[in-house]
Amino acid sequence: MNEPMVKALSVRQPWAWAIVAGLKPVENRTWRTVYRGPLAIHASQRFDADGAAWIAQHVGCAVPAALPHGGIVGHVQLTDCVEQFDSPWFFGPYGFVLQRATALPLVPLPGRLRLFDVAATVLTPATVEAT
Repeated sequence: MNEPMVKALSVRQPWAWAIVAGLKPVENRTWRTVYRGPLAIHASQRFDADGAAWIAQHVGCAVPAALPHGGIVGHVQLTDCVEQFDSPWFFGPYGFVLQRATALPLVPLPGRLRLFDVAATVLTPATVEAT
């Protein structure tokens, strides 16, 4: 039987943390997507120190010292792909508009470029707790 799949997007920390914490309503990309729906957020292995400094300076929020990486850390709803967005988080040229952020315990998983498929079970806390 085929397992249901959901799209995922790999994002560097601390941006992935800001997304699943509900602070960052838009994810900047150089490419468009027509996909709309549930989106798992994957925290990549790399950390963006300049991004952490930007968040502290422009949002006034301290980034936690230890952030999970190398797996799914939460999910959102991707509701639109825009070229303009009224938010300090938007740098463009394209922005994936994100809503209903939910953080989850780390589910270790390799990331990939662009949108990629993961088992939908990674979005359910009961499944995460069982792993």
